[in-house]
Amino acid sequence: MTHDVHIIGGGLAGSEAAWQLARRGFRVRLSEMRGSGATTPAHQTEGLAELVCSNSFRSDDDERNAVGLLHHEMRRLDSLVMRAGEKARVPAGSAMAVDRDVFSAEVERTLREHPNVTIVRERIDALPDSGPTIVATGPLTAEALAASIVRATGQDRLAFFDAIAPIVHRDSIDMDVAWFQSRWNKGDGKDYINCPMDKAQYLAFHQGLLDGEKTTFKEWEANTPYFEGCMPIEVMASRGVDTLRFGPMKPVGLDDPRTACPEFPQGRWPYAVVQLRQDNKLGTLWNMVGFQTKLKHGAQVALFRTIPGLENAEFARLGGLHRNTFLNSPLVLDRQLRLRGGEHIRFAGQITGCEGYVESSAVGLMAGMMAAAELGNADWSPPPRSSAMGALLAHITGDADAETFQPMNVNFGLFPPLHDVKKKARKEAYTTRAKAEFGAWIAELDAIPA
Repeated sequence: MTHDVHIIGGGLAGSEAAWQLARRGFRVRLSEMRGSGATTPAHQTEGLAELVCSNSFRSDDDERNAVGLLHHEMRRLDSLVMRAGEKARVPAGSAMAVDRDVFSAEVERTLREHPNVTIVRERIDALPDSGPTIVATGPLTAEALAASIVRATGQDRLAFFDAIAPIVHRDSIDMDVAWFQSRWNKGDGKDYINCPMDKAQYLAFHQGLLDGEKTTFKEWEANTPYFEGCMPIEVMASRGVDTLRFGPMKPVGLDDPRTACPEFPQGRWPYAVVQLRQDNKLGTLWNMVGFQTKLKHGAQVALFRTIPGLENAEFARLGGLHRNTFLNSPLVLDRQLRLRGGEHIRFAGQITGCEGYVESSAVGLMAGMMAAAELGNADWSPPPRSSAMGALLAHITGDADAETFQPMNVNFGLFPPLHDVKKKARKEAYTTRAKAEFGAWIAELDAIPA
């Protein structure tokens, strides 16, 4: 063997993983299919770490923003993506944006010049049977390799169509309006948050779904049909004025306690209801059940804040529907991103169920560090969960609800909550705690070869 680790995929996550391994003295074979005669419907070049969509890495504020904190943590670990991003940086206010061509060229130059990295333009069609491997093929994983992943994980463990419902921060829901209850009081009786609507509110909301500005499918998504199980809510609304009241907004079995009276001591059913289901173990994030949508983000925020109880909602993620390939990682990956039942294989980047350039790069960085620790016979200790990297890793590898798992950007809703801090000071408190505990973790990394 001429390499210690085989990395499949030369996007941001694969490139970052290769850098982290190479700088620790391990030999890497980095396989990228672009340049071999194969490509994806989205990429325009053969360059490593090509930015397919936006050229922004989003906020660089490490004192009040979760992704800015992630930037800070990655810089402390000598991230190649952050290093190249600084060289390619263009003006963008408090955000970090880059010249995409300069950025890609800098990543590729750095890896090409490293003696421990061999870049091979080749398409890999199956998961390797042996040998340390990191799969970082992104949301447009080629068909043959995706089929191999399905065989290794099970048919229901790999998604090809990404139906995303919005996620709301729990502390932004008005519980003077909403209430806890499961339909017919099943389970523990309090598994859902319910936001009631009267008839006028429902009809206005229904019309808003029909009138709201929608995004359109990209060319490579256009022939991907809707699944009945992930139908956009506005498509359901177009099938009839009462369709939603017999679907995700069904009020049957839900007693609004604010309508209690002698005849109905538990309360009456509302005309319609929006239900939210807990989306993480911490209880800080709640998923709007059945609200996957193609509404543009601005239209979503405006319309969803007309829902009683969500007037001041803060969204950890807005809805969407597009072609994507990602694992149900809480089920199929262990806490070190290894495939259960095939532990020589790690996954990294968007295919693990993170969303965004920086998040994908951070997961690639951690996958590279994990592989380096394993090859160096060192114990791996994950970043603290109070950090941006630790919170993201924990969410992907087990803290998220596997039944509703969808790609997620880093956000403070993934962090262990701070209950004794006023809301206005909470963001600064999260970052202050994270920096202190992340710094202590870095001080203990000497066991990993470098």
